[in-house]
Amino acid sequence: MAPAPLSRQEIDDRLTRLPGWTLDEDKLTRSYRLASHTAATAMVVHIAQVQDELDHHSDLTLGYNTVVLAVNTHSEGGAVTEKDFELATRVEALAPGHGVR
Repeated sequence: MAPAPLSRQEIDDRLTRLPGWTLDEDKLTRSYRLASHTAATAMVVHIAQVQDELDHHSDLTLGYNTVVLAVNTHSEGGAVTEKDFELATRVEALAPGHGVR
């Protein structure tokens, strides 16, 4: 069963528990600045592992020392669902171990 799209109010309520995350063009987005390119690359690898575990994949951009995520549920026409917040929460748990500034 596919996850149901969340209303704007539900999204806004959940975003209050995820500092740094925003809704941008119907995607949950977050940018991380890390101490080095190596740290950013390592974070991308760990995010990819979490995405595989959840079978839920985001748009992921790697810069020199930045990682940017844009998350929505493609199977729901690009809507934001609970799966997106589950991924965002798991990524947040990774961030401190990667020297996020």
